[in-house]
Amino acid sequence: MNAGSSRSATAKAPVNHLSTQKAYGTSEVAQHNKRTDCWIIIKNKVYDVTSYVDEHPGGDAILAHAGDDSTEGFYGPQHASRVFDMVDEFYVGELKH
Repeated sequence: MNAGSSRSATAKAPVNHLSTQKAYGTSEVAQHNKRTDCWIIIKNKVYDVTSYVDEHPGGDAILAHAGDDSTEGFYGPQHASRVFDMVDEFYVGELKH
């Protein structure tokens, strides 16, 4: 094996949400409702934002809908457009219907 092929073998593949997708019910998401365990729902997608809570520029506003649907607040005028790109890194699955 040459050095070039070993590098490509260890390269991290991009996340494919469709192949790793998990579905969560609202009752399961609702259990993640505090600063140290914070999940939110945005447009039927589930995000674990626990690691972002203390960095949130709006302070504790992110906790207002912890464990619940945050779609309305997420798309509010207070958010810069970059938030729409950065939220993908917190994606954990889809909301069960």
